[in-house]
Amino acid sequence: MATTASLEFALRHPVVIARVLLGASIVALAACGTNPYSLPKIESGEPSYEDTSPPEAPEPAPTPAPDSSTGSGGHNVLIDRAVQARSSGDADRALGYLQRAQRIDPDDAEIYLELARTHAVLGNTAQAKAVAERGLLYCSGSRQCNALAGFVD
Repeated sequence: MATTASLEFALRHPVVIARVLLGASIVALAACGTNPYSLPKIESGEPSYEDTSPPEAPEPAPTPAPDSSTGSGGHNVLIDRAVQARSSGDADRALGYLQRAQRIDPDDAEIYLELARTHAVLGNTAQAKAVAERGLLYCSGSRQCNALAGFVD
């Protein structure tokens, strides 16, 4: 009986059946026409695995000579601001600048020296001594080493 009802529906509505069959055939043909192994190559910035030529090495950028008296890098501005803040009486702000500078260059003895001076101004003598001892690991000039050793003695 279900077959008879389907046949009667198909005879009454041939346009609906034609559309359903057309849609099914389009989906079937679209799936057959796509080969996932032969998709078009998309150009990207990534190197191709088929390229056998060696990659070109970028030219090294010239590096400026470091200034041995004040260190090098962008943290010098922070050190200068810290010295100015400390000399104007704002040691807490100076400490903030120096901590930021230390995150940029944790191996700069000048930062440790200024940190020790700032802790001494704040009355934190134990902290000033600890920071100076750490700074002695990184000092390179006699001026820095002598100034840091003055906090340790």
